[in-house]
Amino acid sequence: MQKSEVKDLTVGSPMKLILSFAVPMLLGFLFQQFYNMVDTIIVGKCLGVSSLAAVGSTGSINFMIIGFCTGACSGFAIPVAQKFGAGDYTGMRKFVANAGWLSAVFAAVMTTIVGLLCMNILQWMNTPEDIIQGAYDYIFVIFLGIPVTYLYNMLAGIIRSLGDSKTPVYFLLLSSLMNIGLDFFTILVLGMGVGGPALATVISQGISAVLCLIYMIRHYPILHMKNGEWKPDGRMLGTLCSMGIPMGLQYSITAIGSVVLQTAVNSLGSMAVAAVSTGSKVSMFFCCPFDALGGTMATYAGQNVGAKKLDRVKEGLKAASLIGIIYSVIAFVILFFGGKYIALLFMDADQTEIIGRVAMFLIGNSMFYIPLTFVNVVRFTIQGMGFSTFAILAGVCEMAARSLVGFCLVPVFGFLPACFVDLRGCFPDPGVLPLYEKIKSSFRGSCIIVRERTILEDAAAENVRGLKTTLGGTKKWQETAMIWTTT
Repeated sequence: MQKSEVKDLTVGSPMKLILSFAVPMLLGFLFQQFYNMVDTIIVGKCLGVSSLAAVGSTGSINFMIIGFCTGACSGFAIPVAQKFGAGDYTGMRKFVANAGWLSAVFAAVMTTIVGLLCMNILQWMNTPEDIIQGAYDYIFVIFLGIPVTYLYNMLAGIIRSLGDSKTPVYFLLLSSLMNIGLDFFTILVLGMGVGGPALATVISQGISAVLCLIYMIRHYPILHMKNGEWKPDGRMLGTLCSMGIPMGLQYSITAIGSVVLQTAVNSLGSMAVAAVSTGSKVSMFFCCPFDALGGTMATYAGQNVGAKKLDRVKEGLKAASLIGIIYSVIAFVILFFGGKYIALLFMDADQTEIIGRVAMFLIGNSMFYIPLTFVNVVRFTIQGMGFSTFAILAGVCEMAARSLVGFCLVPVFGFLPACFVDLRGCFPDPGVLPLYEKIKSSFRGSCIIVRERTILEDAAAENVRGLKTTLGGTKKWQETAMIWTTT
């Protein structure tokens, strides 16, 4: 397979490329949220408010654990995108193989630890006694599906790194429809309670993962491993860890703040838990475009850094920001006027108190969508350029904001502060834009040095014929520049 048979993000209009890449990716995120939302709707309608609160009370811990899996796999995909952009397909395949080894190890360790500590975690979060068993029944099954989560996200990330953001969506669409059927089957036929939708989610995502694997084997010869490429490589494992772990920790550290907030909301009773859980499901659905833009910019920046086209990174940053601003305004208008009607999807109309709280929560969150656009777009651009450790700083900022609300505001003012959980958006990660400019300048300076040294060495080679070492020196400098961009 030639490079032209996959999507090359290093040529063409950045706006068109970002839109064409982000829209399918957005659909993928929407379907993933669709899993969770369908679970919540069916649980609320079929099992009642108490079961709805039980499932909702696990949202923050679910975000912390599963978010690490998703973030780590996103980080694993960055070196793959950079090697693809540079045309180094051997290195790309080696990174893919080593990402597989790391994912298997991470999945085994995490499943064991969180499975054993599941009930303890719920108790530490002050989960109300009347819903804690239901919460355990749900989240324990989700945690058992961690290997499936790793498998799907790793494979989907690799496919997207090659510029194909559509294929994973097709598989998610199929599995989401299956998820709906399995939800009803496990609840109404098998009588599994809240554990049924969790099992349905794991099975559906597992099917998506298997379909991704089959598709990669059949349609991407460029990924077919050759002799020795499957072997673990210490240097590459280190590079993948330096990319994946910080991005995973970004989600987990952010989620610590969510856990603090959830713990505070749990103290307000089951009604408040149900309102926040419902509002969070809807808000996460509406925030999917920000995740899609961020993921797009990580791949876009990765490929263009690999190709040493730094000016295109800046153009892409502007295009993605404009798209995000337009969407933010539209989303705010929809949630401001239609929040209470959306809440009716999850509960009966006579639950007027909860419906009012859900509408308040959605308005409060959507007020900060525009700043959230800049945070996501710039942050993931920097990560795609190879500076994934910045993700930890970003996560700390979000954790601080959520912890502030949970520790200080909710105990004093009650439910209202929880509606502004995304106030982190009003003060984007400190120095995010200056940091981008500094990194860009560093990259540009490095490329100029490499280019000038290459010209001098080429001239020397022309004057001293037969000195192949000079040409070798040129290659060495080029390789040095590439290594610099991927560490």
